[in-house]
Amino acid sequence: MQEKNQQIVNEFLSHSKEINEDIMADIEKMLGVMPFIFNSLKERPEIVMLATLADYNIGRPKTLSPKTAELIAIAAAAGAGAESCLKVHIKAALNEGVTRDEILDTIMIAAMMGKTKILASALRLLPDPE
Repeated sequence: MQEKNQQIVNEFLSHSKEINEDIMADIEKMLGVMPFIFNSLKERPEIVMLATLADYNIGRPKTLSPKTAELIAIAAAAGAGAESCLKVHIKAALNEGVTRDEILDTIMIAAMMGKTKILASALRLLPDPE
């Protein structure tokens, strides 16, 4: 990295503590809880700041409503089998005005995708009928 750019990065990282506190407060407000992983990684403020800054912006894209973003997060968490993430994002979705039925349909779509993945892989290995 060029020295000039390294200086810019170092200056930015020198504000990790303040930026982390601000991001963490917003995340807690957005999700209604502070996710376990963010609290656990506080020992590495520069890494946490960069990771949470990215997650913070990815989780609330300008092109999607918060409601839609939470439904996508629920589908992804369901597909990944991430139970703790599901709990957090179901609560956040409800806080954004998502209905229980919308959450149920989102989970059902995620389950359908998981099922088709299994079927597609397994049926490709099934010998053709003779």
